[in-house]
Amino acid sequence: MSHLTENPADKDRFICVYPIYINSKKTLAEGRRIPNEKAVENPSCAEIRDVLTAAGMNVYMENKMHPKEWNRDVQFRGRVRVQLKQTDGSLCQEKFKSRKDVMFYVAEMIPKLKTRTQKSGGSDSSSQQGEGGKKSKKKKK
Repeated sequence: MSHLTENPADKDRFICVYPIYINSKKTLAEGRRIPNEKAVENPSCAEIRDVLTAAGMNVYMENKMHPKEWNRDVQFRGRVRVQLKQTDGSLCQEKFKSRKDVMFYVAEMIPKLKTRTQKSGGSDSSSQQGEGGKKSKKKKK
């Protein structure tokens, strides 16, 4: 129970946000923690860090993997630690009362990033072409 007496501003007490928590490509069993309609397609640690830094949060990245993440690519590697509470136990920002608030905010803001808005047009057309190919294969059988 020693964790209750520790300083909330210690880096060990920051909450962890893995990209898998807000990934729309994952199921709840695979580690997603928010509803699919609010989740983001393949978020990266850098995107999570950028969004939270822009919001004025104290964050840092770690080179760790989520246990349920089977893909070992660099894209899926990492987690972001976020400070929710200050030394006196008060919230750093009122809009982030809990871990869920942070995840919902990040999932809402990542699609608005410049890197996402530029890439989104190309990725949509390629995914549609892929689906069309699958449909035509079914018809041949």
